[in-house]
Amino acid sequence: MTPPPTTPPLRTAPPRTPAGRVLVFSRTTGYRHESIPAGVRALRELGAERGLAVEATEDPAALAEGGLERYAAVVFLSCTGEVLDEPGRAALRGYVCGGGGFLGIHSASNAEPDWPFYGRLVGARFASHPDPETAEVTVEDHGHPATAHLAARWRWYDEWYDFTADPRPTVRVLASVDERQYRGPAAGADRPLVWCQQVDAGRSFYTALGHTVEAYQAPAFRHHLLGALDWTARLPPPDRPAPDRPPPDRPAQVDG
Repeated sequence: MTPPPTTPPLRTAPPRTPAGRVLVFSRTTGYRHESIPAGVRALRELGAERGLAVEATEDPAALAEGGLERYAAVVFLSCTGEVLDEPGRAALRGYVCGGGGFLGIHSASNAEPDWPFYGRLVGARFASHPDPETAEVTVEDHGHPATAHLAARWRWYDEWYDFTADPRPTVRVLASVDERQYRGPAAGADRPLVWCQQVDAGRSFYTALGHTVEAYQAPAFRHHLLGALDWTARLPPPDRPAPDRPPPDRPAQVDG
């Protein structure tokens, strides 16, 4: 039997002194998710837990004005379509390649379709999805703060994204879904949902989850985002420990 492919380890990057702010960018020029305001609100609350001031904008000029170095991380929250101008693109690329952190949430994989660097940054490009329904997320890697608290099988309601290419060869996959559980366009195929990677000196994290307003009120998903933010911004471990990972015999976690 051929052994399953292994995800590449993250290379060591130079340490970066985190700033006390996070920029959340949620501009859309295509489909707009109703959950964006809930996502901004949740990120503000989660940032406050970590002593971070969260600034939200939909102005592409904000990425170039004043320099992104002021921010511990830049979050693209359910962006769609062409959302950046050329100065914004240059600022984001310089920030990440220089050691900054990028966090893409849900339809962030459906933004900047004509910019090759962004495709590399987010890890994979959105292709399609069936109607939202409940399915079981498989947590493949509990050694990350964004997934350490989740059960090995996590039942969750969302849009289940299909991508134009499999990101596995170039990223560290943290969670996936078996498409045989839902009415997907390519039923039976393995589908990574959550991953992280190093992009030059910077860090990039992507989660395909987060379609609904209710998702941003669910404790398990909020902790997922908080762990992603901690890792992306290279924050020190929190003073209080994260919830222990459920033991193997614990029933599957239901949320959302």
